[in-house]
Amino acid sequence: MAAEFAHATARIAPSTERSIDELDLEIRRLARQMNAETYRMLLLVRDFDDRFGWAKWGLTNCAEWLAWRCGLSLSAAREKVRTAQALRSLPVISAAFADGRLSYTKVRALTRVAHVHDEDLLLAYALEATAPQVEERCRQIRNVEPESTDVARRVWERRSLTMFRDRTRDCMRITVELPAEEGELIGRALESAVAAGEVALGVEFASDAERAADGWRAQQADALVAIAKAYLGGSVNGGAVAGSESPAGKSASAADHYQVVVHVDEKSLRGGAGRSDLPIETVRRLTCDGSLITIVEDDRGTPLDVGRKQRTVSTPLKRALWSRDRGCSFPGCHHTRYVDAHHIHHWINGGDTSLENLTLLCTHHHTLLHEGGFSIHRSEHGGIYFRRPDGRVIPRAGYRAEDMLDDCLVELPGENPSAEARMAGIVHGFEPSAEVCETRGLYRFGRAQRGDPIVALRAD
Repeated sequence: MAAEFAHATARIAPSTERSIDELDLEIRRLARQMNAETYRMLLLVRDFDDRFGWAKWGLTNCAEWLAWRCGLSLSAAREKVRTAQALRSLPVISAAFADGRLSYTKVRALTRVAHVHDEDLLLAYALEATAPQVEERCRQIRNVEPESTDVARRVWERRSLTMFRDRTRDCMRITVELPAEEGELIGRALESAVAAGEVALGVEFASDAERAADGWRAQQADALVAIAKAYLGGSVNGGAVAGSESPAGKSASAADHYQVVVHVDEKSLRGGAGRSDLPIETVRRLTCDGSLITIVEDDRGTPLDVGRKQRTVSTPLKRALWSRDRGCSFPGCHHTRYVDAHHIHHWINGGDTSLENLTLLCTHHHTLLHEGGFSIHRSEHGGIYFRRPDGRVIPRAGYRAEDMLDDCLVELPGENPSAEARMAGIVHGFEPSAEVCETRGLYRFGRAQRGDPIVALRAD
């Protein structure tokens, strides 16, 4: 066995007599051959899947069989099966893949968007671009699809921050997961803290070679601590928007504190095909109250003309809007910090940037309207009202007891099954913590101390 292995190794070992150009040519030839062989393997996988060959081994799908028999991870196997099936309706990309001109990495990305984009144009771009560029272009195309709203909502719903206190090492580990645009905000804040000199210098780590090489991470940690100290010290309140009437000098808009540049095709904002750096509904939310720069580009993305930066909502209009709403207009919300102007009928769809077509919303409820499935409407009397994703109107004065206790499955002590009796049971402490269920909502009621109001928190 060892002799056979040595013989095989000697047979494929690169010759030192070959020039660099010859090695380059041979590697590219083999890579093209591997691409073609990968295409042929995917054809076999597709045929195997169509004929339910995996059922012979008692498995539930082809990906499980492929992972087991070919030594792949389950996620990689799923991608190969998905790509194999998607190529069925992509003859132009399939032909280039079979000829070895496209790598599997490029094909995998192209199959995610080719059904909504011109296949010939995608192929022309992929043949000239690198694999990371193809993946980025396809990601931008996916952001324009309606499904990107669901992706953005799932990312937002899964946002999290955890802190682990390691007592043995006297340190704390902080892990945070945020939507991309909010993560960029954190990155900008850290950069500002570093630029302000609130961090250690690289020379301070010179005594330890390992830590000196990792000085950038230490600076990021110092910047985070500096931001926390500034917030606790009250120095982040800053001033209000020029001329605004926000209380205690609090800013009326999150857009006044930072700038994150997002590229998007105008036709994508209007519902057409195109590309976007973020899910399209996220971009529409950001453009409700921000600065816009119009850039004219050619087919290759080279800027031909760059316009001036313009605020979507002017300062005088923001002042009038704040004077009217005094904070977030969502029912039951009292937030006055980091509040944005929201277009009831978006300006990209022909809505006016006027007082009648604007309302103030905090970041949380602004996100719910664009990425969370909530909607805002104008009533026949000129007022506004909100609907939940299930279509139910949110009462302007908040929910009443009978609104939240319909079809309740929670039984509280007492013989009176009425909604009033159940609510009284919660208020007077018959049940310290009760969950009240309805068709698509869950509400938790609690009471901290006698005399405190009832608190209702929605958690879908």
